[in-house]
Amino acid sequence: MGIRSGAGTERAARPADELPPELVTELERCGYYPQLVADVLLVALAGESAQAHLVHLETTFDTDAVRRHVTVLAITATRLVVAHVDDHGPDVEGGAPVALASSESVPLSAVRSVVLAHRFPAPEQHRAGSPPQELTLTVGWGTVARVDLEPAGCADPDCDADHGYTGSITGDDVALRISADAEGADAVRSALRFARLLSTATRPGAAGLPG
Repeated sequence: MGIRSGAGTERAARPADELPPELVTELERCGYYPQLVADVLLVALAGESAQAHLVHLETTFDTDAVRRHVTVLAITATRLVVAHVDDHGPDVEGGAPVALASSESVPLSAVRSVVLAHRFPAPEQHRAGSPPQELTLTVGWGTVARVDLEPAGCADPDCDADHGYTGSITGDDVALRISADAEGADAVRSALRFARLLSTATRPGAAGLPG
């Protein structure tokens, strides 16, 4: 059975229980339980249409298993929806592996930061409009904060006084790393387009994406 998708291209004509055809195509191309991911996403969308999306599949290698993780970011008229599904070991020894899914819906007005880290090899050869070799997209809305601490010091190399600790608090609710080497240059371009749209939708005074 295929994933439910609208036959037309107009958002108004698409039923609330269907995903945009482009998103359906990407989930099926991704090949990681596309119907399961679609159902999780549909519940989180709650009848709103996904106006823009980003699908990211990551494969990690443990000592005894290969695990896959798919993250879908979707922008609606009012929210950023994040759905994540990954492989997990069996609940009991000798049992079958399971998939765990989670989703979160964040009002666009609550998104605090959209951070892009670009990696360019051979920068002297860069041409205008060329995508980076690697892109890391980090979106923060205050749910998760990472605290990095280290011993504080001073400029005196002979000083042995206790200066306490210094550190920083960094918002890191979702972070996706997209590599042209692993996923292709088109995947990096798609991530750049999504990040631009998300920045547009969450800038002060914005009312979501243009219709």
